[in-house]
Amino acid sequence: MSEIPLAPMERLIKKAGAARVAEDAKSRMSEVLEDYAISVAARANQLAKHANRKTVTAADISLAVKEVVRK
Repeated sequence: MSEIPLAPMERLIKKAGAARVAEDAKSRMSEVLEDYAISVAARANQLAKHANRKTVTAADISLAVKEVVRK
């Protein structure tokens, strides 16, 4: 079970143009986004550690997003 609430998933899917959204679609979207977020956060943490920092910055997240998308 994902930690991301389903209501925002429905809003995002509808914002993309869907008229109706099935429960399993909301649940799956939540799982996919959580997996992606964990991948980005893990890479951002590696970048912060490489820079001898304990704090993950917005710049770390931005770079991690670019790297994770390339994979």
